[in-house]
Order: sequence, then C-alpha cells, then structure tokens
Amino acid sequence: MQLAKITIQSRSGLRSLLACLSVTLLGGCAQLSYYAQATHGQSSLMAAAKPIDDLLLDPDVDEKLRQRLLKAKQIREFAVSEFGLPDNASYKSYADLQRPFALWNVVATPELSLRPLQWCFPIAGCVSYRGYYSKDNAHAFAATLRADGYDVQVIGVPTYSTLGWFNDPVLSTFIRYPDGELARLIFHELAHQVVYVKDDTQFNESFATTVEEVGVERWFDLHGDANTKRLYAEFKVRRDEFLALLLRYRSALAVNYASMVSDNEKRRRKVEIFAALQRDYQTLKISWNGFAGYDRWFAEPLTNAHLASIATYHELVPGFKALLQENKAFVDFYQAVINLSALDKPDRHRKLAILGASKPIAVKDNTDRALAGP
Repeated sequence: MQLAKITIQSRSGLRSLLACLSVTLLGGCAQLSYYAQATHGQSSLMAAAKPIDDLLLDPDVDEKLRQRLLKAKQIREFAVSEFGLPDNASYKSYADLQRPFALWNVVATPELSLRPLQWCFPIAGCVSYRGYYSKDNAHAFAATLRADGYDVQVIGVPTYSTLGWFNDPVLSTFIRYPDGELARLIFHELAHQVVYVKDDTQFNESFATTVEEVGVERWFDLHGDANTKRLYAEFKVRRDEFLALLLRYRSALAVNYASMVSDNEKRRRKVEIFAALQRDYQTLKISWNGFAGYDRWFAEPLTNAHLASIATYHELVPGFKALLQENKAFVDFYQAVINLSALDKPDRHRKLAILGASKPIAVKDNTDRALAGP
C-alpha cells in the first residue's frame, strides 16, 4: 500500500530492515549499539512467535491462554471484515516474551519546556521517544540524558507496530487484557499499516486512535456481553478522568514556562504543580475505589517528559472522525486520509482542525489511548 512519504511494500524480514539501517549505523559507536539492540530485540521477538492456529490445536496450551488466543483471532478477523484493515499475517501468531513489556520508551524534554526531544530513524522518521528492549538499557540511556540536564521518563509499552515490515505477533504483554483493551490495541496497530507519515507522530497516532475508537464501539455492538461492556465502560471512565487530570496540569506547566518570570521562579512553580498533580491523583483514586492501575506512571519522580506527548493521540481525532463521517465506507475514508497525508504537515493539520471544529461527530467515543505506546 502506498503511504505518504514512505512506501511499505516489503515484508521480507530482517534482511531488508538491516539494509535500511546500515546507512544510519555510520553515526558512531552509540548509534551502532542502539541499532544492534533493536535488531536483536526484534529478531528475538519474531523467533518466539508461533502461529495461533497451531497453538489452538496444541493440547498442552493453558486453557485460559487458549481462550485469549481465540479471542485475539476473532478480533483480527473482525478488523479485516468490518474495517478493511490489512489481511496479512500480522497478529496471527503469538509470542511469549517472558517480560512485562514489549519495550521501554525513553522520553526527554528540556528542564523548562514541554517540547520533547526528537530521535530520527530510517523507517519511522523522527519521533519523540527512543525504544529499548531491555529495561536496564533504557534506564542507562535515561541516566545520560538526566546528566545533561533533561527531564526524563522511562515507560514500558505493551506493543508497537513495525508498519508492515514484519508480521507483528500478538504478545504475552497484552494477551490477557480484557476484551475491549485487547481489541483496541490490535485495531490501533493495524491502522498504522494503512497510513503512516514520516515525521508526523500526531497525525499517525490520531488516525490510528480514530480507527481504534470506532472499532471498539462496533466490536462491542456485535460481540459484547453485559459484563464485558460494563468492565470496559469502567475502564474508559477512569482513563478519561486520568487523561483530563494530566491535560489540566500540562496546561498549568505550559503557562508557567511561558510566563515572564525568572527561571528560578519557574522551577519553584514547577515543583508546586507536580505536587498538586500527585495530590489530585490520590483523590481520584479514592473515587475509583482504590484502583491503582496508573500507579506505575508515578513510579519515577514526575517530570515534563511525563506530560510532553499526552495530546499526541487525541488532538486531531475530531477531524479524522469528521472525515470518516463524510466518507462512510472505510475504504473511502482510508483513501481520504492518504490524500491528506500527501499535503505538507501544516496544511494537513489545518484541514483536520477545520474539519473537527465545523462538523458534529455522530460516532461515539468508546475508548481512549492517551497513555499508550508507539
């Protein structure tokens, strides 16, 4: 499928990726080390993958895992039949990674700014994170950034998309998620294989989030029972409230950094803002009857990096939903998105902002992905 500024046609595997990476490996020992861990991590992940159909026939597979694999297979088939998402081998295999996350992302910002650092890669373009398959390696890199004065967050992510270069497997890091969360991850990552624009994370993530949200709504309309719908509704309420909390304090930080006061005063206010965020989160947990699912987000001292990319997954979603409402059929929607992606970045963002502001959205918002990985 032709994408804007990048064409994903090959699924020839590691050899093609290595050829693409070789240009960048000339950047020195640090770059060589980073790409070596990335290549090893991806190849190890793929080596662990086994066809889901084979596992479903294996009498030694744990019954609870079997049921989750069957659910993943149903969701994958639904993605193709209902939304025209790629009918390839992605999410038709399963890999047990023997670790809690697929990888760990490092995000960094200047001390008094919410603008994240950018790292550029030969396939994905420039993005505001750097991913590591080893938690220790991620923290080692984070330490170097902190030593240089940056605010840093290290966050584990359950999955990511290789944009069609590999047949992405279902992973142990998310297979046991409730049905709605499992579905949204698969829909989201498959959407990245439809359209992906280099150097425009906000466009890519907002598009995939739109497909994810509409997908989960329709999945539940056809397959959800009362209990799964209730659980997902509770999940969404908590997620929406947590996102609103973060956006409120992100706005407070932005006002602080734009103010005409000394840097020392900005630092003092920054400490106060993060302390207030901590207090309000504890209050929010009380309203959730003690649900602690977001505690890991506070595992490290709060920094600008925690809040730098919160809006990335959502700001353009109203425009994409308006575009879907105009086009109705997903194949037409995808083509409209591809046409948009051919524009310069400011123009495509402007058109989406106008669409989102001018049209009422009939599509219900059934999910949220503000806090997810790539």
